[in-house]
Amino acid sequence: MAPSKKTAPARPKAPKKTARPVTLGDWLKHAVARYKKTGAALGQIATNSHDEALYLLLRTLALPLDSKPSVLKHKLTAAEVMAVEKMLHRRLDQRIPAAYLTREAFLGEYRFYVDERVIIPRSYFLEIIPQQLDAWLPNPAKVRRVADVCTGSGCLAILLAHHFPKAKVDAIDLSPGALEVAAINVRKHKLASHVKLHESDVFDAVPKVKYDVIISNPPYEPSAHCDELPAEFHREPRMALDGGKDGLDIIRKLLLRACDRLLPHGVVLIEVGGLQHAMDKAFPELDLYWMHTADGSNCVCLIQAERLCKWKG
Repeated sequence: MAPSKKTAPARPKAPKKTARPVTLGDWLKHAVARYKKTGAALGQIATNSHDEALYLLLRTLALPLDSKPSVLKHKLTAAEVMAVEKMLHRRLDQRIPAAYLTREAFLGEYRFYVDERVIIPRSYFLEIIPQQLDAWLPNPAKVRRVADVCTGSGCLAILLAHHFPKAKVDAIDLSPGALEVAAINVRKHKLASHVKLHESDVFDAVPKVKYDVIISNPPYEPSAHCDELPAEFHREPRMALDGGKDGLDIIRKLLLRACDRLLPHGVVLIEVGGLQHAMDKAFPELDLYWMHTADGSNCVCLIQAERLCKWKG
């Protein structure tokens, strides 16, 4: 009987080589895939990885943010590749928020300087101030004093100053570092004659004047929730996020002080994130009015001076 022929063992297949990104479009796809793989948190400047990655790539390569789609065909030089890889490492491996990498954030058409001393601007007041606030004022053109409590980077105070060009704006914060950043933004927007900065716990250290409008986007996250936030949010100042056990510590103080600071026709508006139910339960006598927002979150409440001043607290 003839001996059987032995079958040669199959050679293992070489792993497929992943093509190295060449164009900006290639790097954008690569970046989006890395966002997904690393589970990087979003929401500080963009709600999806494509938009944030494209923004960071354009900024890293010093390309205009309003570049045409053809920019995606741009082939990166060796130096540009190094810059992009460093940026992606800092954003996705070290979990540094995009705004801290670029030192900027936007609210609508307005650009603001930011760094680790302030929370990254993001607020529904961008919708409320230009679109809905005036309807609650007897004569918006005659608004003369407004206040932004917990101003952080000064972004909302600056929005108020642009919206009410004849008004004086008091921008209030307890953090000296935040006020240093706010001062940079006030200078950049050429509003030093309109916006005055105050280091104060709510109104404690602010001269006793009365306002047409008081707004606030205060720390409102419950402390336990702050502990559980993604790494990117832990990069932001804790005092700008933490509202105490139930998230309402600063809000309570603001409401208790606001009556003495409002003109008879005045209003106070507070952004509270996901605390609508907690607010309605804590302050039922105030009959809070929830302003409409485009995404339906409706997380900014309004209280008129007349109702607030009847409240016993």
